[in-house]
Amino acid sequence: MNLRTVGVLGSGIMGSGIAEVVAATGARVVVRSRSQGAADALLAGLDRSLAKQVERGQRDADEAAALHARVSVTTDLAALADCELVIESVVEDMDVKRVLFNELDHVVRPDAILATNTSTLSVIDLAMETARPQLVCGVHFFNPAPLMSLVEVVRPISASDETIESVLAFVTACGKSPVVVKDQAGFVVNALLFPYLNHAVRLLEQGVASMEGIDLAMTGGCGFPMGPFALLDLVGIDTSVSILEALYAEFADPAVAPVPTLRRMVTAGRLGRKTGRGFYEYPRR
Repeated sequence: MNLRTVGVLGSGIMGSGIAEVVAATGARVVVRSRSQGAADALLAGLDRSLAKQVERGQRDADEAAALHARVSVTTDLAALADCELVIESVVEDMDVKRVLFNELDHVVRPDAILATNTSTLSVIDLAMETARPQLVCGVHFFNPAPLMSLVEVVRPISASDETIESVLAFVTACGKSPVVVKDQAGFVVNALLFPYLNHAVRLLEQGVASMEGIDLAMTGGCGFPMGPFALLDLVGIDTSVSILEALYAEFADPAVAPVPTLRRMVTAGRLGRKTGRGFYEYPRR
């Protein structure tokens, strides 16, 4: 899939990471942010990321400058009109995403593919907000997008074979490893990961071991790169609760009903690394 222009909807950590990955393929990337401040922050973050890559010898200075020049930011949704592919990567809230897909359908060229970076939510619900359900699918990058090799390509029942084939070619061109998954809550990775994370907090509530002990058990005993509490802080406690709620809504499995500790942490604003405190404390930037 030889794309000239790709839109990214959302300028957070995932949106900025996806923009960098796509720009590295040679495509022009237009990132739409809700505010100019967030848009400026994305460009500043891209500067820092590319500078580190040059310092490490992963890119030369000219290559980094050319990549940066291919990324533009805007607060105007209409600026995505000529994109051949738009990847939505905003807050994991179905109501918000539905509104955006309806708006995108009226703004973006009628033959463009509309994709969502959702990690858990139903893609068919978003597809049916458009007049082009055959051109809607999920493209779930993992954080941090420039480093993580996996992309889940989510196929709703409405998507055409051509759409999925085109997106698989795009993901491969990004240097990623695509896996086609069914449009089912959690797909593969989160459907396996979040029951484990939820149960780790349940073990803490039951006093089976300390938080540090459980993390050490999983890194030292299973060879995981980080323990469940460190990972929950990295993902975000609020995001984790949202994912667990989506899994519970789909499967009604008590194992994925968010445990009380997680809900209370969200109420207290202890959301993990992004707020400086979750299960652990982190220096504020």
